[in-house]
Amino acid sequence: MPVLNRASEIQEEATEWRRHLHAHPEILYEVHDTAAFVERKLREFGVDEIVTGLGRTGVVGIINGRGSSSRTIGLRADMDALPLDEITGKDYASTIPGRMHACGHDGHTSMLLGAAKYLAETRNFAGRAAVIFQPAEEGGRGALAMVEDGLMDRFAIEEVYGMHNMPGLPVGTFAIRKGGIMAAPDKFSLKLTGRGGHAAEPHNTADTIVIGAQIVGALQTIAARNANPLRSVVVSVTQFHAGTTHNIIPEEAFISGTVRSLDEEVRDLAERRIGEIAAGIAAAHGAAIEYDYERACPVTVNHADQTNFAAQAAIDVAGRDHVDTEVDPTMAGEDFAFMLQARPGAYILIGNGETAGLHNPAYDFNDEAIAYGVSYWAKLVEQRLPA
Repeated sequence: MPVLNRASEIQEEATEWRRHLHAHPEILYEVHDTAAFVERKLREFGVDEIVTGLGRTGVVGIINGRGSSSRTIGLRADMDALPLDEITGKDYASTIPGRMHACGHDGHTSMLLGAAKYLAETRNFAGRAAVIFQPAEEGGRGALAMVEDGLMDRFAIEEVYGMHNMPGLPVGTFAIRKGGIMAAPDKFSLKLTGRGGHAAEPHNTADTIVIGAQIVGALQTIAARNANPLRSVVVSVTQFHAGTTHNIIPEEAFISGTVRSLDEEVRDLAERRIGEIAAGIAAAHGAAIEYDYERACPVTVNHADQTNFAAQAAIDVAGRDHVDTEVDPTMAGEDFAFMLQARPGAYILIGNGETAGLHNPAYDFNDEAIAYGVSYWAKLVEQRLPA
């Protein structure tokens, strides 16, 4: 069964919503205008119950189907933008300097609003659909905030599903896999304290730049020589700050970066080895190290049965040849992982076409994907909660 006729009709209206949201991006939990826009639309659609302020600024709408079933499934979209200056030149480009929807959350929100409109009109399902609009996906752990605020228990959600656009994947296609689909995105930082001095007398110093350079190189052995080569891990140093001028060996250096992993055992290994390697090299040169490791969110793990359900809904919309059910995982992170820890569910990727990459100042969500996203959400609800 192809894209729903009603979804195609809704696409034009949803495109207007999307471009409005794109022009007015908000960051992290400060999505007050976006949440108010979502609430207003849900009321216009006749959604049965609307709760705001969940997880600080999240919005949940409950749409009742036919019959007396109380089964509830959750559909989640994220609402927040990124701290980035847009360079697309679109007539609906961000009107706020230093903020832009560079990850397509404006599209995610609009697709779920379109699905809410369709489901409230048709109600061709038995049970309840919970449409979940989440703040602070971009580094704020908004999914965890909503879970801790009672999202799953308050609405008796049994399963939960998420969706994200993917540049490079053709519009009209989907991709999914069982198990880990997105990585745990952790952060680490190292403060190196040596002995500063004159650049002409390095023998009287403990040179933090030389020591730090050795640490940066040695950290690459975690993936190359410590981790099982069949179990992926990325250790990337992204910052190295030291020194003030050409003739002073600095007393301190600061190194930081990210670790990406697809299972907890490898995650533990990387955290331990960064500390051991940095401390060992620093000690060998008479320097000291301070080490901090921050776990942002878990691996995004798709549950087997729910992955099958999600894949079938996508196949019914796009056709079997346009749904990849064994897509390679990505080392990007996603806080929807917290919702998947709380309830079984699945996270699917929807094609965004040949656009600039995510988190790129030239990125834009492809509005042609909206009808596919609306249809996917609708089919998923109707199939998981058959009338």
